[in-house]
Amino acid sequence: MSESQRPVEGAAAVRGEDAFDVEAVTAWLAANALDPTGIEGVPAVQQFTGGASNLTYLLSYAARDLILRRPPAGTKAKGAHDMGREFGIQQALAPVFPLAPTMVGYCADESVIGSEFYVMDRLEGLILRRDIPDGVGLDAEADRDRLCRSAIDALVALHEADLDRSGLRSLDRGPGYVERQVGGWVGRYGRARTPDVGDFAATIAWLQANQPVESPHTMIHNDFRFDNLVLDRADPTRIVGVLDWELATVGDPILDLGSGLAYWCQADDPEDVQAIRLQPTNAPGMWTRDQVWTAYADARGITVSPTERLFAEVFGTFRLAGIAQQIYYRAFHKQTTNPMAQAMGYVVRVLEAHAQQLLA
Repeated sequence: MSESQRPVEGAAAVRGEDAFDVEAVTAWLAANALDPTGIEGVPAVQQFTGGASNLTYLLSYAARDLILRRPPAGTKAKGAHDMGREFGIQQALAPVFPLAPTMVGYCADESVIGSEFYVMDRLEGLILRRDIPDGVGLDAEADRDRLCRSAIDALVALHEADLDRSGLRSLDRGPGYVERQVGGWVGRYGRARTPDVGDFAATIAWLQANQPVESPHTMIHNDFRFDNLVLDRADPTRIVGVLDWELATVGDPILDLGSGLAYWCQADDPEDVQAIRLQPTNAPGMWTRDQVWTAYADARGITVSPTERLFAEVFGTFRLAGIAQQIYYRAFHKQTTNPMAQAMGYVVRVLEAHAQQLLA
C-alpha cells in the first residue's frame, strides 16, 4: 500500500536539479510495464538521499510503491550508469538468486524524462545506515552475529548462483579479470582526479606488481554492503533483498568480498577511517574482517591465502576511492549540489592513507 502520506526512511523531497516529468513516467509505465497492476493516477514522488551515484526515487501510487532509477546529470565515466544493463542483470538473476528485486520496466527512450531509466517493485524492509537504530531488534550482540552470518550467506549464495541457468555467463570476459580491474580503476581514478586529492602512486604500483592468480569466476555484486541489503522488519537478522546492481558482473569473487570489506569499518580501526564509516560494522557483536574472511571461506569450502586477502582489501580500498572520486568530480565541477558528493574529497584522502596503512 502506498506510504505517500507518511515519511519513508531515507526519502525526502526531490532536489530541483533531479526532478523529472512524473506524468510522462506514469504514461510510459501504463503502456510498457511488465506488470501494470496498481499503476494508476499520478504518484507522490520522493528521492532517496543516501546515494551519490545513480539517482533513486520512490513512486507512491495508491495501491503500489515502485522505485525508479536513473543516471545523474553531468559527465559520466565510460560504461557507468547503464540502466539497461542493471535492469537486465536483475531480471536474469531472479530465477537463481531470489534476493534480486522484481523488475517492472526499462525505458531506453531518453525523450521521456531526459535520460534512460528503469523501474522495479519496492522491497519494503529495514536498511541499515551508519548506526543501528534502537528498538529494531538488533540490540543484542547475538542478533548482530546472526545478521553478519546472513549477510555472508547471501554473498556466498550469489557467488554460487547458476550462471548457465541465468544466462549471465556471457558477462564473463575470461582470464585477466584482476588485471583488467586494476587497469580499469587506475584509468578511472586518473580521469576523475581533481587537484585537491592524492595520486595513489604507491598503492597503484603495489597493485600492479602483486596481482594474485584469480579465482574461478562467479556472479559478483561489486557493491555488497549493508545499505544495499534489505532486512525483514519482523526479523532483521534475515535478508529479504539485495539492491544496487549497477556494478555487477561475472568475475573474481575474492575481489568482490574485498571490495565489500572496504566499507567494513571495525571497532579498532583508526579515527579517520571511523570518521568516514557508512555502516554499523563497528558495533559490539558485529564481525571483524577476520571473522568475515573465515566464515566466507568455510561456507564456500575454499582457502584464501593471506596474500590474496591483502590484495583484495588493498584493491577494494583503491576501488572505493575511485568510486568516491568519480562522485566528487561532479561536486568539484559544480555539476551537483548533493552534500554527500561534496564530502567525497575527504573520503578519497582518508582512503589513500588507509591503503598505505594496510601495506605497512
